[in-house]
Order: sequence, then structure tokens, then C-alpha cells
Amino acid sequence: MRALLIDDERLALKQLQTMLESEIGGVEVVGTCTDSLRAMGLATELKPDVIFLDITMPVVNGLEVGEQLSTTVPEAKIVFVTAHRNYAVEAFELEALDYIMKPIFPNRLRKTVERVRESLSKTEDVRPDSDWPTVCCFNQLMVEMPLKDRQVMKWRTGKAEELFAFLLHHRNRLVEMEVIIELLWPGIPISKALQQLYTTIYHIRQTLTNAGLHAITINSKRGESGGNGYVLTLEETRIDVVDWEDRIKQLRKPDISQIHEHERVLDMYKGDYLGDYPFLWAEHERERLRRIWLSHMHLVSQFLIEQGELNRAVLMNLQMQQRYPFDEDSYFTLMKLYDAMGKRYEVETQFNLLTVRWEEGLGAAVDEHITEWYLNWSGGK
Repeated sequence: MRALLIDDERLALKQLQTMLESEIGGVEVVGTCTDSLRAMGLATELKPDVIFLDITMPVVNGLEVGEQLSTTVPEAKIVFVTAHRNYAVEAFELEALDYIMKPIFPNRLRKTVERVRESLSKTEDVRPDSDWPTVCCFNQLMVEMPLKDRQVMKWRTGKAEELFAFLLHHRNRLVEMEVIIELLWPGIPISKALQQLYTTIYHIRQTLTNAGLHAITINSKRGESGGNGYVLTLEETRIDVVDWEDRIKQLRKPDISQIHEHERVLDMYKGDYLGDYPFLWAEHERERLRRIWLSHMHLVSQFLIEQGELNRAVLMNLQMQQRYPFDEDSYFTLMKLYDAMGKRYEVETQFNLLTVRWEEGLGAAVDEHITEWYLNWSGGK
């Protein structure tokens, strides 16, 4: 079991680490942290099974950190540690696995560790396909094998990487050789292009074997029109963008009981589909998935606004704006949010930023409705 310990008292961290590793056993402390702000990034980096989190932290309260961690590392179990019993109700409202009072006694800590193990075991039981490898297509092509960190696939050439991505994009469908040659080797003699194609297919198969992706096969077939081509087939292999879209479709309309699940699924969207590559053929799918993410982000943002959670809504819209700087709706929503929060300078900043980006980046004017709202708000200035 991998554990991350977060407490602003270094002595408390050392004592807890010693108890877990020496007295309890079976626990590897993969990281300790005294800074609540740094803790969130460290948790994302280390991916621990359990996080022991002190509640009375400076700068950012441990309960707030726990709420963020439940979104960024939802698979990690959270155990709150504190000297104040009156935090218990709030801790369990955040669906913490356990709540330990200081000073910590070995017998009590042992019960918590057993509870974590039992919870982790149940989590594995409800994921029968968790031992399948995953092909990752958000941003960069990578592979994630069971119980291992994701790794970049080592391709012999850039052509091999693009052809694999192209066949994966058209998985379970025949892609004719003529189409592949026109895409990757246009304008060269057909005999030379075919030789390049055969060699590249060979290199792709080698790369898949070396990566442990034995369930992905590429076979040559003859199409109905008589032309030869290739079909990429996946068995017992997952694709992260497919899993993500399936999860989005399963979500119900946001409500209080499962808003964290919406935020967790949205956080699974790590970037554009094959976004690190200039593949024009992927642009339509890239835009389609991007629109799904943006649409659901706006949906959750509106729900948070209706619930009076203005700060959380601000963070969501800033995230949209950072990832997709030409999304007008995020600027307009931020303008109205900052107005409601009495932050006049931020309203002006958002409108000016939108204007500059649209005029310089797109050569277009800001939407008339947004401009009219801003002029009315600013008194016509």
C-alpha cells in the first residue's frame, strides 16, 4: 500500500511514517509534505493508495485540500488526522474513509490500515477489466499497462507513429493502401511507396509487441472494391478517450449528491485528442471531443453558480479559458461572476483580454451581446 502523509508538523509526519512502516507494516510511505498547497500537485504526481491528511493546516485548511484531492486523485482513499474532534462531521461529509484523533495509537492506526486495504480490494473487484492495457490518446500517444505508470511508445519513425494513430482512429475498419500512401507518401513512385508501407507496418507490429500490446493486431485484407488494405483490431485493450466519453454519457444532470463525480470525470480530460501532433485527419474528432468537454464544463459551471459556489465556478471557467482561449462563453461568464463578487478590475480585464484575443487572433469583433452587456455595465465607457 502506497501512502502520502500531509501535516504541517514535521515531528508528527516522522512519527506517523515510523508507525506505518515499522509498527504496522505493509505500508510504503512514498511522500511526506508540510505544505498544503504543494500537497495537491504531489498527490497527482505520486498517485498514492491512501492519503493521511491533517486538518488544521496553515494557508489552506485540510478539509479544503481533501475536497480538491477527491477530484484530482479520486482513486486515493483519504484519512483525516486531527486533534479536534469537532471536525468529524465535516470530514465524513467529504466521504473520507476514516478519521483519526491525535495522539495516534498503534491499535487505532492498524484498524484504519485494514479498512483502507478492504476498501482498495473492493475497488479492484468492481473493475473486472482493470488488468487490460490502455492506449492513451489525450495529447500524446502513450500506453498504460496494469499497475504501471503510463509510458511513451518508442517508434522507429514518425511515419510509423502516425500510421498507427491513423489505423487506431479507424479501428475495426478497412483502410485501403491507396488512402495510406496518399496520406504518408504522396507523390513518390508506387513501388517505392509500397515498400515504405510494408516496412512501416513491420515496425509498428514490433513496437506493439515490445510495448506488451499483444491484443492489438494489424492484418492485411482485401476490400469489397478489390483493393488491399489493413484493419487494426483491439481485443481486451482500452482507449482512454473512449472510456472518457462513455463516462460522460453515463453522468446524470448535475446535483448536490454527485457533483464531485462530474468534476472528476471532467478532470480525466487531459488535453486534446492527439493534441501534440499536427495530424489534420484527427481535427474533426479533436474538435468533437473538445466540444463535449466544453459543453459539460459550462453545464457544471452553471450548476455551481446556481448553488452560490462562485469561487469554484470561477476556477472552472479559468480552466476552460486557459485550455481554449477562443471560447467566448468562459470570458462572459467570468465577467458576470466577477461583477457579482464586486471585482470591477477583473471584469474589465476579462473584456479587454477577450477583445485582444479575438481581434488579434481571429481578426473578428467580440459578440455584440457581450459588448452591449459590458457597455451597459461600464456606463458606456
